[in-house]
Amino acid sequence: MVIGDGILTPAISVLSSVGGIKVVQPGMSNGVVVLIAVIILIGLFSLQHYGTDRVGWLFAPIVLLWFLLIGGIGIFNIWKYDSSVLKAFSPLHIFYYFKRRGKEGWVSLGGIMLSITGTEALFADLAHFPVSAIQIAFTMVVFPCLLLAYSGQAAYIMDNKTHVRDAFYLSIPGSIYWPVFLIATAAAIVASQATISATFSIIKQALALGCFPRVKIVHTSKKFLGQIYVPDINWILMILCIAVTAGFKNQSQIGNAYGTAVVIVMLVTTFLMILIMLLVWRCHWILVLIFTVLSLVVEFTYFSAVLVKVNQGGWVPLVIAAAFLLIMYVWHYGTVKRYQFEMHSKVSMAWILGLGPSLGLVRVPGIGLVYTELASGVPHIFSHFITNLPATHSVVVFVCVKYLPVYTVREEERFLVKRIGPKNFHMFRCVARYGYKDLHKKDDDFENKLFDCLFLFVRLESMMEGCSDSDEYSLYGQQTHQSGDGPIGNNGNSSSSNIDPTMSSVDSIVPVRSPLHGNSTIGSSGQASAQTEIDELEFLKSCRDAGVVHILGNTVVRARRDSKFYKKIAIDYIYAFLRKICRENSVIFNIPHESLLNVGQIFFV
Repeated sequence: MVIGDGILTPAISVLSSVGGIKVVQPGMSNGVVVLIAVIILIGLFSLQHYGTDRVGWLFAPIVLLWFLLIGGIGIFNIWKYDSSVLKAFSPLHIFYYFKRRGKEGWVSLGGIMLSITGTEALFADLAHFPVSAIQIAFTMVVFPCLLLAYSGQAAYIMDNKTHVRDAFYLSIPGSIYWPVFLIATAAAIVASQATISATFSIIKQALALGCFPRVKIVHTSKKFLGQIYVPDINWILMILCIAVTAGFKNQSQIGNAYGTAVVIVMLVTTFLMILIMLLVWRCHWILVLIFTVLSLVVEFTYFSAVLVKVNQGGWVPLVIAAAFLLIMYVWHYGTVKRYQFEMHSKVSMAWILGLGPSLGLVRVPGIGLVYTELASGVPHIFSHFITNLPATHSVVVFVCVKYLPVYTVREEERFLVKRIGPKNFHMFRCVARYGYKDLHKKDDDFENKLFDCLFLFVRLESMMEGCSDSDEYSLYGQQTHQSGDGPIGNNGNSSSSNIDPTMSSVDSIVPVRSPLHGNSTIGSSGQASAQTEIDELEFLKSCRDAGVVHILGNTVVRARRDSKFYKKIAIDYIYAFLRKICRENSVIFNIPHESLLNVGQIFFV
């Protein structure tokens, strides 16, 4: 529903602000106004890739000036036309209003709902502004100025009852009309930007939870994690926003759609807040009950009013929400099933060890980089690979790329290396870590850095097998304690590391520093360890010179033959289509096509 809000807010905000031209140019056709609004919307969405960092400093002055202007105009109209409208602050008058208008007054709440739009995006704005800033701005500026503005318009209408349709623009003093018009248009653009940013944030959160297809996310700020740009969603929003603006052509139907979206977003937010108060904050049940009753009574009253206008444009956000809900549900279901299959079908080390150092195959010279989403264990796709092919590479490295919620990961901390199985198996795991601003696709030297860290790991491992406590102290800057029950290394000595003293160095992930960013002095305490290290390094280098192949697994999810028809449609058509159009792993990992080997397997659900 927030995505629908991100479509409708720019449409109604820009169209209503541009509509002020017709007040001074009554002869202008509605089509020209719509065309101007569409041009502004295209420009707004086209500039999204620059982010709000460069122009964000303009937003606060524009919005502040806008609220001060409408507040000042409201005071002027109250003083000039009818100050008795201030009596409306008494709650008794809403009772008199409903008593006098009956059902018609209740239905009008759907239009009154538009006076508080924007508050539904408060929680999305928390990614851009501190909580205290939002609280102060709304209580000290926004709310008072809105009360004055609407009271001023009411005072103007009391004296000009035929000017209800364009009361805002008609109530502006003629001497400041065009400056107010320009600021109103700028404020509409800022409001549209807020909901567009909120939509991007929702998409990113859904993507992180595995509830949305993989789309490209661009972080536009070094300081704020929440300032992002999603190209695919941006253009979809633009197309739908233009379609709504040009399709309805009038503010009334767009307003009905907008009101429906806003009140449903508020209801969902209230229900989520109730859960937060109960489960996270653990508030007293009386406080939760008071909040629930006060919030839901007001929101359900407005919700019941907008339901009457579903057939007058209110169906638009419902259709948009249903479409995105279907996409998210199907994608999440298929992704969870595929991940569960990969987790439950991991290859056991007993099976790997039972195959022997040759893995039951011919080990041809070269290095195979097997990409996997699993940070531990051997993926099932590897067993599928070696079961169906007569040979595999002499060295196998399982590569797992992880994106962390930090701005950047330093090069010397990029890779975590681990050995899988005995040394003569020549199997390793490498976890490559990236921050949200690190561009893996531009990391042309990825292979070289990976192999440099792999070679460094072999040297470090060889040194750790023969070093004493004093050697460990000099290497890590702190003394580590060995466990008397610790595992025994290959040379018969109990080994440890500063990461986990209870684990062998061949079974634990060890962070290594890239030799490109620092000098490492690694020694050996025994001639045998040194010779073993030299032999393995020469073997790795010869395999690297023989060639590197990138092996990418592709698990295809299919519905069983005896599945229900709706499950077949969801999995075999919708999920398959989403997998086809979303970003491929080869693109995400920047794998060169000339050395890419796709290994596929089918999983039935």
